[in-house]
Amino acid sequence: MLKQAPTLPTSLVAALRKAAPKYIEFDQDHCTTIASYNVHKCVGTDGRFSPERVAAVVGELDADIIALQEVDERTGSRQGLLDLVALQKKTDLVPLHRSHNDISHGWHGNLILARSGVVKECKQVRLPGLEPRGAIIVDLDLNGVPLRVIAAHFGLLRRSRSRQAETLLEATRSVLHPTILLGDLNEWRVRNRSSLLTLLPHFGPVHAILPSFPSRFPLLALDRILARPMSLISSIEVHSSPLAKVASDHLPIKARLNLGAISRPDLQAELT
Repeated sequence: MLKQAPTLPTSLVAALRKAAPKYIEFDQDHCTTIASYNVHKCVGTDGRFSPERVAAVVGELDADIIALQEVDERTGSRQGLLDLVALQKKTDLVPLHRSHNDISHGWHGNLILARSGVVKECKQVRLPGLEPRGAIIVDLDLNGVPLRVIAAHFGLLRRSRSRQAETLLEATRSVLHPTILLGDLNEWRVRNRSSLLTLLPHFGPVHAILPSFPSRFPLLALDRILARPMSLISSIEVHSSPLAKVASDHLPIKARLNLGAISRPDLQAELT
Protein backbone atom coordinates (compact mmCIF):
# COMPACT_ATOMS: atom_id res chain seq x y z
CA MET A 1 0.00 0.00 0.00
CA LEU A 2 1.29 3.44 -0.94
CA LYS A 3 2.05 5.80 1.91
CA GLN A 4 0.88 9.37 1.58
CA ALA A 5 3.76 11.87 1.59
CA PRO A 6 3.62 14.49 4.34
CA THR A 7 2.58 18.01 3.39
CA LEU A 8 5.91 19.40 4.60
CA PRO A 9 9.19 17.47 4.81
CA THR A 10 10.11 16.50 8.35
CA SER A 11 13.35 18.46 8.18
CA LEU A 12 11.53 21.61 7.07
CA VAL A 13 8.96 21.25 9.85
CA ALA A 14 11.74 20.92 12.41
CA ALA A 15 13.52 23.98 11.02
CA LEU A 16 10.37 26.08 11.05
CA ARG A 17 9.53 24.98 14.56
CA LYS A 18 13.02 25.83 15.82
CA ALA A 19 13.33 29.19 14.03
CA ALA A 20 9.85 30.58 14.50
CA PRO A 21 9.63 33.29 17.18
CA LYS A 22 6.60 33.90 19.34
CA TYR A 23 7.27 37.58 19.95
CA ILE A 24 8.68 40.44 17.86
CA GLU A 25 9.38 43.82 19.42
CA PHE A 26 9.87 47.00 17.40
CA ASP A 27 9.51 49.78 19.97
CA GLN A 28 9.00 49.99 23.71
CA ASP A 29 6.19 52.55 23.63
CA HIS A 30 2.58 51.46 23.31
CA CYS A 31 -0.84 52.49 24.52
CA THR A 32 -3.38 50.28 22.73
CA THR A 33 -3.53 46.50 22.32
CA ILE A 34 -5.21 45.01 19.25
CA ALA A 35 -5.73 41.30 18.57
CA SER A 36 -6.98 38.86 15.94
CA TYR A 37 -8.42 35.41 16.57
CA ASN A 38 -9.95 32.83 14.23
CA VAL A 39 -12.25 30.97 16.61
CA HIS A 40 -12.98 28.09 14.17
CA LYS A 41 -16.71 28.29 14.85
CA CYS A 42 -15.92 27.60 18.53
CA VAL A 43 -14.83 24.03 17.80
CA GLY A 44 -11.58 23.15 19.52
CA THR A 45 -8.77 20.82 18.55
CA ASP A 46 -10.46 18.16 20.67
CA GLY A 47 -13.55 18.36 18.45
CA ARG A 48 -15.66 19.93 21.20
CA PHE A 49 -17.94 22.91 20.54
CA SER A 50 -17.37 25.39 23.37
CA PRO A 51 -18.11 29.11 22.95
CA GLU A 52 -17.32 29.54 26.66
CA ARG A 53 -13.78 28.32 26.06
CA VAL A 54 -13.29 30.78 23.20
CA ALA A 55 -14.65 33.61 25.36
CA ALA A 56 -12.14 32.69 28.07
CA VAL A 57 -9.28 32.99 25.55
CA VAL A 58 -10.59 36.39 24.46
CA GLY A 59 -10.47 37.40 28.11
CA GLU A 60 -6.87 36.20 28.39
CA LEU A 61 -5.85 38.47 25.51
CA ASP A 62 -6.90 41.60 27.43
CA ALA A 63 -7.14 43.51 24.13
CA ASP A 64 -8.66 46.95 23.64
CA ILE A 65 -9.76 46.01 20.10
CA ILE A 66 -10.12 42.49 18.73
CA ALA A 67 -11.12 41.09 15.34
CA LEU A 68 -12.68 37.63 15.37
CA GLN A 69 -13.17 35.32 12.41
CA GLU A 70 -15.63 32.42 11.97
CA VAL A 71 -17.98 33.67 14.70
CA ASP A 72 -21.08 32.57 12.75
CA GLU A 73 -22.31 29.29 11.37
CA ARG A 74 -21.06 28.91 7.81
CA THR A 75 -24.36 27.92 6.20
CA GLY A 76 -28.09 28.23 6.74
CA SER A 77 -29.15 31.18 8.90
CA ARG A 78 -25.49 31.89 9.81
CA GLN A 79 -26.37 32.11 13.48
CA GLY A 80 -23.85 33.77 15.78
CA LEU A 81 -22.05 31.34 18.07
CA LEU A 82 -20.89 33.51 20.99
CA ASP A 83 -22.74 34.95 23.96
CA LEU A 84 -21.87 38.61 23.30
CA VAL A 85 -23.72 39.84 26.39
CA ALA A 86 -21.70 37.56 28.68
CA LEU A 87 -18.52 38.47 26.83
CA GLN A 88 -19.19 42.17 27.36
CA LYS A 89 -19.72 41.64 31.09
CA LYS A 90 -16.43 39.80 31.33
CA THR A 91 -14.23 41.97 29.08
CA ASP A 92 -16.12 45.26 28.38
CA LEU A 93 -15.79 44.48 24.67
CA VAL A 94 -18.75 45.46 22.49
CA PRO A 95 -19.39 45.06 18.73
CA LEU A 96 -18.45 48.04 16.58
CA HIS A 97 -20.90 47.17 13.81
CA ARG A 98 -24.27 45.53 13.29
CA SER A 99 -24.74 42.29 11.45
CA HIS A 100 -26.88 42.12 8.32
CA ASN A 101 -29.61 40.27 10.26
CA ASP A 102 -30.75 39.68 13.85
CA ILE A 103 -29.15 36.23 14.09
CA SER A 104 -25.56 36.60 12.91
CA HIS A 105 -22.75 38.28 14.83
CA GLY A 106 -20.55 39.35 11.95
CA TRP A 107 -20.10 39.90 8.25
CA HIS A 108 -18.96 36.73 6.49
CA GLY A 109 -17.96 35.59 9.98
CA ASN A 110 -15.91 38.72 10.79
CA LEU A 111 -16.60 40.61 14.02
CA ILE A 112 -14.79 43.61 15.55
CA LEU A 113 -15.11 44.27 19.29
CA ALA A 114 -13.69 47.19 21.28
CA ARG A 115 -13.68 48.57 24.82
CA SER A 116 -13.81 52.24 23.91
CA GLY A 117 -13.87 54.67 21.01
CA VAL A 118 -16.45 56.47 18.92
CA VAL A 119 -17.44 54.84 15.64
CA LYS A 120 -17.40 57.43 12.88
CA GLU A 121 -18.20 55.13 9.97
CA CYS A 122 -18.57 51.42 9.29
CA LYS A 123 -18.53 49.67 5.91
CA GLN A 124 -18.96 46.05 4.92
CA VAL A 125 -16.96 45.05 1.86
CA ARG A 126 -17.44 41.99 -0.31
CA LEU A 127 -14.09 40.54 -1.31
CA PRO A 128 -13.57 39.06 -4.79
CA GLY A 129 -12.84 35.37 -5.26
CA LEU A 130 -14.46 32.00 -5.74
CA GLU A 131 -15.49 31.73 -2.08
CA PRO A 132 -17.87 34.19 -0.39
CA ARG A 133 -15.53 36.37 1.67
CA GLY A 134 -15.83 39.80 3.27
CA ALA A 135 -14.14 42.51 5.29
CA ILE A 136 -15.30 45.13 7.77
CA ILE A 137 -13.88 48.66 7.73
CA VAL A 138 -14.47 50.75 10.86
CA ASP A 139 -13.29 54.34 11.35
CA LEU A 140 -12.80 55.09 15.05
CA ASP A 141 -11.96 58.04 17.23
CA LEU A 142 -9.81 56.80 20.13
CA ASN A 143 -9.40 59.66 22.58
CA GLY A 144 -8.96 62.14 19.76
CA VAL A 145 -6.79 59.84 17.60
CA PRO A 146 -8.38 58.69 14.32
CA LEU A 147 -7.87 55.01 13.55
CA ARG A 148 -9.18 52.85 10.72
CA VAL A 149 -9.53 49.13 11.51
CA ILE A 150 -9.96 46.63 8.67
CA ALA A 151 -10.86 43.08 9.70
CA ALA A 152 -10.78 40.40 7.01
CA HIS A 153 -10.69 36.69 6.35
CA PHE A 154 -8.96 35.97 3.03
CA GLY A 155 -9.69 33.00 0.79
CA LEU A 156 -7.85 29.72 0.32
CA LEU A 157 -6.71 30.41 -3.25
CA ARG A 158 -3.60 32.54 -3.80
CA ARG A 159 -5.12 34.38 -6.78
CA SER A 160 -8.18 35.27 -4.72
CA ARG A 161 -6.01 36.50 -1.84
CA SER A 162 -4.09 38.81 -4.17
CA ARG A 163 -7.31 40.32 -5.48
CA GLN A 164 -8.67 40.65 -1.95
CA ALA A 165 -5.51 42.45 -0.83
CA GLU A 166 -5.81 44.82 -3.80
CA THR A 167 -9.44 45.55 -2.90
CA LEU A 168 -8.55 46.53 0.66
CA LEU A 169 -5.50 48.50 -0.45
CA GLU A 170 -7.71 50.52 -2.79
CA ALA A 171 -10.08 51.20 0.12
CA THR A 172 -7.27 52.89 2.05
CA ARG A 173 -5.61 55.01 -0.64
CA SER A 174 -7.51 58.18 0.18
CA VAL A 175 -7.34 57.71 3.97
CA LEU A 176 -4.63 59.79 5.62
CA HIS A 177 -4.88 58.49 9.15
CA PRO A 178 -3.47 55.35 10.83
CA THR A 179 -4.89 52.08 9.53
CA ILE A 180 -4.72 48.54 10.92
CA LEU A 181 -5.38 45.52 8.69
CA LEU A 182 -5.78 42.28 10.62
CA GLY A 183 -7.35 38.87 10.46
CA ASP A 184 -6.82 35.40 9.06
CA LEU A 185 -5.12 36.28 5.76
CA ASN A 186 -4.54 32.60 4.94
CA GLU A 187 -1.08 33.24 3.46
CA TRP A 188 1.78 30.97 4.50
CA ARG A 189 4.20 32.04 1.76
CA VAL A 190 6.71 34.65 2.85
CA ARG A 191 8.75 35.33 -0.26
CA ASN A 192 8.11 36.11 -3.92
CA ARG A 193 4.87 34.13 -4.21
CA SER A 194 3.19 35.67 -1.17
CA SER A 195 -0.11 37.34 -1.97
CA LEU A 196 0.60 39.84 0.82
CA LEU A 197 3.36 41.48 -1.23
CA THR A 198 0.49 43.32 -2.93
CA LEU A 199 0.20 45.38 0.26
CA LEU A 200 3.79 46.66 0.10
CA PRO A 201 5.04 49.30 0.70
CA HIS A 202 1.85 50.63 2.29
CA PHE A 203 1.31 47.99 5.00
CA GLY A 204 3.73 46.11 7.21
CA PRO A 205 5.42 44.28 8.73
CA VAL A 206 4.60 41.70 6.02
CA HIS A 207 7.74 39.69 6.83
CA ALA A 208 7.12 39.43 10.58
CA ILE A 209 6.59 35.67 10.66
CA LEU A 210 4.80 34.47 13.79
CA PRO A 211 3.27 31.01 13.24
CA SER A 212 -0.25 30.67 14.64
CA PHE A 213 -1.61 27.58 12.83
CA PRO A 214 -2.25 24.83 13.70
CA SER A 215 -2.62 25.80 17.33
CA ARG A 216 -1.14 22.64 18.86
CA PHE A 217 1.94 22.72 16.62
CA PRO A 218 2.09 26.18 14.97
CA LEU A 219 4.02 26.24 11.70
CA LEU A 220 2.23 28.73 9.45
CA ALA A 221 1.74 32.48 9.97
CA LEU A 222 -1.82 32.63 8.62
CA ASP A 223 -2.98 35.29 11.09
CA ARG A 224 -1.57 38.79 10.64
CA ILE A 225 -1.68 42.29 12.07
CA LEU A 226 -0.39 44.91 9.63
CA ALA A 227 -0.30 48.68 9.95
CA ARG A 228 -0.08 51.81 7.84
CA PRO A 229 2.33 53.27 8.81
CA MET A 230 4.21 50.14 9.84
CA SER A 231 5.95 51.97 12.69
CA LEU A 232 2.56 52.28 14.40
CA ILE A 233 3.15 48.72 15.69
CA SER A 234 5.52 48.49 18.64
CA SER A 235 5.35 44.69 19.13
CA ILE A 236 3.57 41.58 17.87
CA GLU A 237 3.16 38.26 19.66
CA VAL A 238 1.36 34.93 19.46
CA HIS A 239 -0.83 34.07 22.44
CA SER A 240 -0.11 30.40 23.14
CA SER A 241 -1.72 29.67 26.50
CA PRO A 242 -2.75 26.08 27.28
CA LEU A 243 -6.40 27.04 26.76
CA ALA A 244 -5.69 28.78 23.42
CA LYS A 245 -4.00 25.63 22.13
CA VAL A 246 -7.22 23.65 22.50
CA ALA A 247 -10.03 26.22 22.06
CA SER A 248 -9.50 26.69 18.28
CA ASP A 249 -7.24 25.41 15.51
CA HIS A 250 -5.69 28.92 15.32
CA LEU A 251 -3.76 30.72 18.04
CA PRO A 252 -4.64 34.39 18.59
CA ILE A 253 -2.09 37.07 17.80
CA LYS A 254 -1.90 40.55 19.30
CA ALA A 255 0.02 43.76 18.74
CA ARG A 256 0.71 46.87 20.74
CA LEU A 257 0.12 50.17 18.99
CA ASN A 258 1.92 53.41 19.70
CA LEU A 259 -0.94 55.75 18.84
CA GLY A 260 0.60 58.52 20.91
CA ALA A 261 3.46 58.87 18.43
CA ILE A 262 1.27 59.33 15.37
CA SER A 263 1.74 63.10 15.41
CA ARG A 264 5.50 62.70 14.81
CA PRO A 265 6.54 64.18 11.44
CA ASP A 266 8.18 60.92 10.30
CA LEU A 267 4.98 58.93 10.88
CA GLN A 268 2.87 61.57 9.18
CA ALA A 269 5.16 61.36 6.17
CA GLU A 270 4.52 57.61 5.92
CA LEU A 271 0.78 58.27 5.52
CA THR A 272 1.16 60.53 2.50
